[in-house]
Amino acid sequence: MARKPESAEDAYLVAGCKPWSRRVYDEVLCKLPGRWRYVGSPEEFSQARLGEFAPRYIFFLHWSWKVPQEIVENFECVCFHMTDVPYGRGGSPLQNLIVRGHRETMLTALRMSADFDAGPVYLRQPLSLEGNAEEVYMRATELSAKMIERITREHPAPEPQHGEVVNFKRRKPEESEIGRPSSLQELHDFIRMLDAEGYPHAFLNYGGFRFEFTRAALYEGRIVADVRVTSTAETKGTDG
Repeated sequence: MARKPESAEDAYLVAGCKPWSRRVYDEVLCKLPGRWRYVGSPEEFSQARLGEFAPRYIFFLHWSWKVPQEIVENFECVCFHMTDVPYGRGGSPLQNLIVRGHRETMLTALRMSADFDAGPVYLRQPLSLEGNAEEVYMRATELSAKMIERITREHPAPEPQHGEVVNFKRRKPEESEIGRPSSLQELHDFIRMLDAEGYPHAFLNYGGFRFEFTRAALYEGRIVADVRVTSTAETKGTDG
């Protein structure tokens, strides 16, 4: 059952650590009814004085740190996961989806719980996985903003997940090394799924150099991409 309509006095906290998260907050979310605040790091989060601000919801757009359990238990925390849970719980959902051949998915707004991505679901919306990783993340963030607006307006009650649980493992930086793709399409997908700011790009090590690939385009039986070349002596130890 839907809860009471939003109030102009309701407070909302948005947590995000990527530039596209801040952008959608500045352009869309902070202009919605209510009192809004943004935090971009664990330090800012710890200084937010949640008890005084008393957020109705805390929305996590793109957050790279574990949220303290006392926050999850005492506030209604909403995260956005790029799979149709319970399929695809866990880390690196975009990359895990693409390596499995998915071209589209569901963006799921769910209430955070003690177990990762296991909480009840508020909303699901279709999401295309075409384009490079950063384009997909930006598309997902824009869609998340629309879902946030609906949640703050309608206050839907989240419903438990149903179905077979399929867990994804968080990828490690060394897994960005290009292996033996079976086709140009597979290679193109591998490059584009890692092409986002702050992510370890697809790479090859050869002859004492590292070749990192971004901005890949597949057409007419070939891949055209930007390549950054560095000495492996300079990159040694950066994968940890």
